[in-house]
Amino acid sequence: METLKGSMETLSAMQITAEIEGLDIQSKTILRNKEILAVILQGTIKEYKGYSRKKITEFIEANSITSEKEVSPGRTNTQFRGDNAEFIHLNEKTSTFDLAFRAKNPQLSTETIQINLHIDVESQKTYKPGYPIEKRGMYYLARCLSSQLSLALEGTDYNQLEKCYGIWLCIDDIPPEDRYSISVYETVNTENTAVNEVAKENYDLMTLVVIKLGNKVYNGDKEDEGYELLRFLNAIMYPHKEDFMATVSEYIDFSENEELWKEAAQMGSWAEKIHQELKEEMREEVTNEVRNELIEEVTNEITEKVTSEITEKVTSEVTEKVTNRVVEQGIQAVIQDYLEEQAPKERIINKLQKFFALTEEKSEFYYAKFAGKAF
Repeated sequence: METLKGSMETLSAMQITAEIEGLDIQSKTILRNKEILAVILQGTIKEYKGYSRKKITEFIEANSITSEKEVSPGRTNTQFRGDNAEFIHLNEKTSTFDLAFRAKNPQLSTETIQINLHIDVESQKTYKPGYPIEKRGMYYLARCLSSQLSLALEGTDYNQLEKCYGIWLCIDDIPPEDRYSISVYETVNTENTAVNEVAKENYDLMTLVVIKLGNKVYNGDKEDEGYELLRFLNAIMYPHKEDFMATVSEYIDFSENEELWKEAAQMGSWAEKIHQELKEEMREEVTNEVRNELIEEVTNEITEKVTSEITEKVTSEVTEKVTNRVVEQGIQAVIQDYLEEQAPKERIINKLQKFFALTEEKSEFYYAKFAGKAF
């Protein structure tokens, strides 16, 4: 099997998320890395059929990878290239693509002109969020396509439009009969009485790929369609098992980083320990959404530290900083929850003293700091 040379960044992301179960941030952190994306793109993008994973990593524009592109009504003229990241529209909810980036379209590019694919990779904890994932996927694709042009005016050059791919990874709540399957939805010309056919690249501008996993154990056969991709995703999308590195190493070679992997092992358990302690302390007071956001903050800080200073280990100063940040966000969450329940100030002050062993003076300080902020 073809293997890619693994980067230090990818190694760090995998280790830090290794023991954090059931969090969206787990997959989003890992998916940002080109080695991971290359495996996914090779198994989903028809324009990349026949290309090696190494070549696909070269197609990906690393500086275009972002999770801050907006998907919202009234934002069609938000530029996908990042030169106009904000477009404020009154009373409008802001949402973002999980992972948006550009990659070369080798079928249409020439030696002098590069044509891109615009790719959005979305990881979903549940396949049944209360609406069809496929509808949301098509909506995101439409926004991805329209965002390539400024407002449609007379003289707008539609030749600039490039093909968009939406790749949705659905992890849980998959019907048993649909587990470990790949569905592709694209634009096709179903009827044509004209003499001349229109070139497919002129209308084939949106393709949605929905990948359904659904079980921590994958028992597919090598002969099954999509086996290599589904086996890889099963390994990285669920809490890592003992054979995790053995499986991943068939796709990505970390042999040169073996010692750093062992050294980084303690970091994953440390992040998990923080998460578990916070979860037990505030189980009845903080919602699942809040807990996930706290872990995301911790994971981001750890990722940055491990990536830049993995050989020196994390200092006690950073440990204290991250821990204090977690506690402060926990305090903010508790204050915000009780304010939403219209609890009186005195009760909130008492709860802060109880949950976080704060003095009354310190509780008053945090109340004044966070009571007026929207969560």
